[in-house]
Amino acid sequence: MAAVSDIRTGQNYSVGHTGPLAELDGKLFVGQALGFSGMEVSLNRFAPGQAVPFIHQHRQHEEMYLFLSGHGQFQVDDDVFDVGPGTIVRVAPEAKRGWRNNGTVDLHCIVIQANQGSLTDKDGIKLDETPKW
Repeated sequence: MAAVSDIRTGQNYSVGHTGPLAELDGKLFVGQALGFSGMEVSLNRFAPGQAVPFIHQHRQHEEMYLFLSGHGQFQVDDDVFDVGPGTIVRVAPEAKRGWRNNGTVDLHCIVIQANQGSLTDKDGIKLDETPKW
């Protein structure tokens, strides 16, 4: 089973390694291993025919699904639509959701959860510094 390994931390960062997405066994949450405090991230691999075995929703977290490879279907409330490489889906906390691989190859997806309404448009600060590389 995949895990976050080779974790290295500094005063203001953490970095780890999961190995190739093709070697994932279902879902791997990475937030706790890397010390996330405002979001959760999971890496997902569903084999052909595999599906989330339940419909779920959240109390506070909106989710962003970024599909990297393969093909599948996604359900939000009563809507069902196709997903594939490059598809990005945003789902509000109260929405009912689930997804499946109805293709013939593995379906890979990154899911990011964060508190709905917490994003600000004035967060980035451009510094007068150059990279060290």
